[in-house]
Amino acid sequence: MKLDEIDRRILRALQRDGRMANNDLAREVGLSPSPCLRRVKLLEEAGVIDRYVAVLNPAKIGRGQTFFTRIWL
Repeated sequence: MKLDEIDRRILRALQRDGRMANNDLAREVGLSPSPCLRRVKLLEEAGVIDRYVAVLNPAKIGRGQTFFTRIWL
């Protein structure tokens, strides 16, 4: 699938906020809602958008950072 500039704008916006309402997304990328939704659906069907996920904040769920270190003397 060849992506044009509007497709790239849609992808950037959804990477920032995958739960963005279609009306807000359309306004941000300069389309009306119907063509915007159509493009998102095409990106999903083509596999360009694989899935939507939640990015968790480890500190908020009681998980600190883990570091692995190896030292040779």
